[in-house]
Amino acid sequence: MTRPRSPRRYPRSRAARLAVPLAIPMALGLTLGIVLAVSGGGAQHTAIQQAAANATASASPSASASGAGSPSASPSGSASAAPAPDPVNVSCDIIVPAHPLSAAGLATPYQLTGTDGASPDASGCTMANFASLGAFVQATVLNPWTGQIAVYNPLVITAGTKPAVAPVRPRLPRGSVVTIDFGFNGTNLNQVGATRNALREGNCTGGLGSSAFGQVSFCNGTQFFRAASWSERFGRLRVPSAGRSRVTGQACPTVRSFQLVDQDQSDNVTSTYLLDPATGQTAQNTTANAANLPGATPIANGSDNVLLDAFLDPALGCKPFEAPDLSNGGTPGTSQALDELQAARSQSGPVALVPENDEMALVDNNFSVAKTNLYRSEVGQPAVSWSNQRTDNPATYCQDMINLQSPFLAAHQGLLAGQPTPVAGTGDNLFTFMANRLDMSFTNLNCQNFGLTDPVSVTLDQNGVAVAATINTTQQKASSNGSGHGPGPGQRRGRHHHQYMDPSGM
Repeated sequence: MTRPRSPRRYPRSRAARLAVPLAIPMALGLTLGIVLAVSGGGAQHTAIQQAAANATASASPSASASGAGSPSASPSGSASAAPAPDPVNVSCDIIVPAHPLSAAGLATPYQLTGTDGASPDASGCTMANFASLGAFVQATVLNPWTGQIAVYNPLVITAGTKPAVAPVRPRLPRGSVVTIDFGFNGTNLNQVGATRNALREGNCTGGLGSSAFGQVSFCNGTQFFRAASWSERFGRLRVPSAGRSRVTGQACPTVRSFQLVDQDQSDNVTSTYLLDPATGQTAQNTTANAANLPGATPIANGSDNVLLDAFLDPALGCKPFEAPDLSNGGTPGTSQALDELQAARSQSGPVALVPENDEMALVDNNFSVAKTNLYRSEVGQPAVSWSNQRTDNPATYCQDMINLQSPFLAAHQGLLAGQPTPVAGTGDNLFTFMANRLDMSFTNLNCQNFGLTDPVSVTLDQNGVAVAATINTTQQKASSNGSGHGPGPGQRRGRHHHQYMDPSGM
């Protein structure tokens, strides 16, 4: 999901937050539609979308747009006045519990706090400040021997507070393999172990050495997708096809479709929490918790997965891959890993894979095959290789994004224009949002460096919101493959291979 960028690198900053309409079951069978302000996608943004402030303010008169002065909970759960956080802070730490891949670890709340010893209040790293610096965690659980798969949303709380409701402890089948994905509404979310060995126990990674991915990080993703491949190969895990759109008759898009991707695909999660605006406490977003916490507001982490699962799929008459949510009594739920599994199963060529010019894959602002491959392995994607260098490079990524997404948007403009916008500050409907997102992605990926032309012309209103867009569907050809901007000295592209390993060895 595209977001505003640093003025130093990205002069145009049009994106705001993804507003996700969620239907939350309430007491007496009522359903309350809440607009959530979230973000997603790239690595840099600091603006707070006003819809988030309005939603929070309507629930609590004391809540503020920026999170400054928002009530936060003391260790006892009572509200206390918080000092205004540093307005330029965009980074937080997340404390990962011991044994994070176990049932006990999943049920232990993750804690959000400031970096370098800063408190949550001083840094703004509180879940009450979710629209700017909220963190979200999502697990996907696979029994590779039976193919049984499920999701679970571990809870994130502000450090020093208690959950509004204690998290549900999941029951994990023996031999399960767990992957944990992290999403963040700020810039850099740093993993910190609650114990000396917590990150090692979880096979957790936040980047390549000292070069962080930024918003996202992972635990055990590589091992999970290897186990999933093994289980699929032997007919145990059965991933449903994305199918065909009931509206257009065409193949449903996936998170690896060039009709959908932006400058930083495969990032952030679909998990949601409940926030009590009076105390700053959070709880898992379950049917029971929603009924028992009537004043709580659902909050979310925006992502390309949310764009697909909550907006584009419903518009096209498609259905995302769902599995029982162990944190919500087995109610079907989505996850980032499920979306990647379905994309691997269904996406026909050309397949969009995390590109080397994705900001989260850069090292010191340079392309890095090693970091790109690490990111890809954590989301189940094949490595960059010599064998497919002709097509798997930054220039071709830009070319395919332009040549496939432009005609998709143009052909379905009427359909998409009739759908709600994910981000009111970016576009006034789904079409203008996606058109503006494509326009920004062209710039953020530096596609002009490959002899390509931005196909989108956007009309903005006085508030900078896209209200119309014209799309040039002329097919383009990149003048270079971008290899000259690729691996640095001493780097070498790895061989493309699929690994199938016995899950008992993990």
